[in-house]
Amino acid sequence: MAIKNALYAQSGGVTAVINASAAGVIQTARKHSDKIGTVYAARNGIIGALREELYDTSLESDETIAELLHTPAGAFGSCRYKLKNLDENKREYERLIEVFRAHNIGYFFYNGGGDSQDTAYKISQLGDRMGYPITCIGVPKTVDNDLPFSDCSPGFGSVAKYIATSTQEASLDIQSMCESSTKVFILEVMGRHAGWIAASGGLAGQGEGEPPHIILFPEIPFNRDSFLERVDQCVKDYGYCVVVASEGAQYEDGRFVADAGAKDAFGHTQLGGVAPALANMVRQALGHKYHWAVADYLQRAARHIASGTDVEQAYTVGKAAVEMALAGKQAVMPIIVREQDKPYRWSIGEAPLSEVANQEKKMPIHYITDDGYGITQDCRDYLLPLIAGEDFPPFDNGLPRVAKLNKVLVPKKLKTEFEI
Repeated sequence: MAIKNALYAQSGGVTAVINASAAGVIQTARKHSDKIGTVYAARNGIIGALREELYDTSLESDETIAELLHTPAGAFGSCRYKLKNLDENKREYERLIEVFRAHNIGYFFYNGGGDSQDTAYKISQLGDRMGYPITCIGVPKTVDNDLPFSDCSPGFGSVAKYIATSTQEASLDIQSMCESSTKVFILEVMGRHAGWIAASGGLAGQGEGEPPHIILFPEIPFNRDSFLERVDQCVKDYGYCVVVASEGAQYEDGRFVADAGAKDAFGHTQLGGVAPALANMVRQALGHKYHWAVADYLQRAARHIASGTDVEQAYTVGKAAVEMALAGKQAVMPIIVREQDKPYRWSIGEAPLSEVANQEKKMPIHYITDDGYGITQDCRDYLLPLIAGEDFPPFDNGLPRVAKLNKVLVPKKLKTEFEI
């Protein structure tokens, strides 16, 4: 019986370390070439699998694969595309099995968040139904840190380090100019339903009056009057006010402060910018000079300041995914298990995809101060190990060196094309 090949794919918003997970998968599979044949990588995630657009990673040198460890974004392309339920669109699933069968793919590693793990779980079920079993292992990834079961999500630690650092540096800038210039600075960060990234900004200061003075979490209902009163008091007490705001800040009735009135590919509300919305409130109600910034893609692409812990964990979950597949595991996802805080120790566990799929882990209420605007010591103890350690990429001519892949597509074997 021919050795089965593997398919690896990246999904959803990319991170500074998702390619480290790719390296973990590919390098580990190469060490087990007697059990896993060629590792293909889908072009632009599950879309590439549906279109039979598969890169042959065996044509990439060992050196290039190793360079994925310090390359941000999705080296093989990612996507926001959620498979429908089997009863709604059976053809999508049949197409995937056709592609897997045509290329002798027996292992599927899907690197993504909750929606992606839902996809991997559905495919694991489908293979059995259609007489072509597929070993499906999820590979965790999300900057939002909202995957359940895992102590943290690979990708989050580096974003947290970037936001904590940026908050500290920007606060020093504002503090030095507040007497005659900007008095209110608002930094908008990612986090639709969970405030983990916003919380990381709180690491920038710890003592009384140290910024950030206000953190807005999705878990705490936004109150306009209370917010403005707090901003004004901070300006009076300290001369300036620094705010870290989650994009998912919402009113008590569930309306997002930054609701743009549209939906994304996963059906999530498209958010239009909480920072300018808050700045406009400050301008109208208080008249303070303000400035705002949106960390946006910079926070998730900042490999130059990645957390050493995060890089190591991202690689390890990729490696563990292959080892789990070879051990006969099915429909599971490797997770990070925290064994202790000081010194920080962690290990790899596993969680069933059926329970991971489409679930969100929000901030525990005891991680947020009673006034709703800051983080507690418990939260600091949780976050600090995740931003620890530096793993600087090599630099050439002053710029970070990144992997340059050949990205050779394998010849298509199916006669029909698939329209997304």
